Amino acid sequence: MRNVIVAVVAALALLAANPAARAQTAPQATASPEALAAAHELMTVMKPEDRFKAVVLSVMQNLKPAVVQGRPEVEKRYDAMMPVFLESAQKRFNELSDAIASIYASNFTAEELREIIAFYHTPTGQKLLARQAVIAQQSMTAGQELGRAVMKDVLQQMNDHAN
Repeated sequence: MRNVIVAVVAALALLAANPAARAQTAPQATASPEALAAAHELMTVMKPEDRFKAVVLSVMQNLKPAVVQGRPEVEKRYDAMMPVFLESAQKRFNELSDAIASIYASNFTAEELREIIAFYHTPTGQKLLARQAVIAQQSMTAGQELGRAVMKDVLQQMNDHAN
């Protein structure tokens, strides 16, 4: 169960960041102090820890049946562990914000970050921030549905080739 929790935490950290920050997979350049300062300002606007909190609760609830699998003793341990897990995660949200700020600062100039901040202060930017947790949840659901469809197709092809 420990490995499952570690995997979930890693996935949640990725979801907390803006998709634009994850789009670049090339090695990151060293950020300028000005860009890093702007990125920290962006974090105060974006509040990635809020999205992380929302996503972690949703994922942990969705993950519970897969971990518990109808075993009352595991469910009891899972339920007992959740408050401890959430409290521990809460203590580390600043680390997440700092890490995401570094990622943004490495991928955008200080001026670009100020433009992003300005966007997030617009009504549309505020709406995007407010809806990101819902969008992330809907995106995960869409991805799960796609995964099931692909698995169904693969199984069908395997059956066709076996006959």
